[in-house]
Amino acid sequence: MAAEAAALAAADPPAAIPQAAGAAAPTARRDFYWLRSFLAGGIAGCCAKTTVAPLDRVKVLLQAHNHHYKHLGVFSTLRAVPQKEGYLGLYKGNGAMMIRIFPYGAIQFMAFEHYKTEGGFLGFYRGLMPTILGMAPYAGVSFFTFGTLKSVGLSHAPTLLGRPSSDNPNVLVLKTHINLLCGGVAGAIAQTISYPFDVTRRRMQLGTVLPEFEKCLTMRETMKYVYGHHGIRRGLYRGLSLNYIRCIPSQAVAFTTYELMKQFFHLN
Repeated sequence: MAAEAAALAAADPPAAIPQAAGAAAPTARRDFYWLRSFLAGGIAGCCAKTTVAPLDRVKVLLQAHNHHYKHLGVFSTLRAVPQKEGYLGLYKGNGAMMIRIFPYGAIQFMAFEHYKTEGGFLGFYRGLMPTILGMAPYAGVSFFTFGTLKSVGLSHAPTLLGRPSSDNPNVLVLKTHINLLCGGVAGAIAQTISYPFDVTRRRMQLGTVLPEFEKCLTMRETMKYVYGHHGIRRGLYRGLSLNYIRCIPSQAVAFTTYELMKQFFHLN
């Protein structure tokens, strides 16, 4: 989400309403522009992440083919907490630590065990390559789609879809509900294209929790294993329907919040 927030801050400038020659934006609008852009993108990312946080856990379980949740629905999965013995009871819920059980030293213990069992320091970066490769098409398609929808909408139906910005009447912005719609569409399209990389990343990050750990050491091996054993629909795109429930509101909230924060911080 931090990458999305940074990308939001670098979005294209909004469509402008024709204004009289010689008119110039106040100098105050340029003061600390980078900081205000950073804050706007950061707030948008935080709001989007908070909105869909409960569904992130469910998505990981589906992508990992966790048998505890094979016959459970979304809301049943949110309530279920399967137990797993090991390391003096510190690990609960499919290998994930419930820090509230042993709050003192729990994080240090988890990091130490991860360092020993996951291949040392490089184990903390497991899944980095599919993350990078997946972020490029996801962010690119997402912002391209939103920018295109925004530009086309304001060009062909400015009165119906747009309104003057609250911080600068000379600039047109999309109405809030149109922002939500465009953001949701952009998120759905981007996630469909980049989802196999997301599945690969999750499985690599789970590491030794999965029985087929030794067959999924690299991105290529992981994708080959998932495709060979589960195919495309049940493997590389497993959990996509649930992810739509997550990514559509996430991107809708992110783009809409950012557009509102741009007005709040006088970025238009």
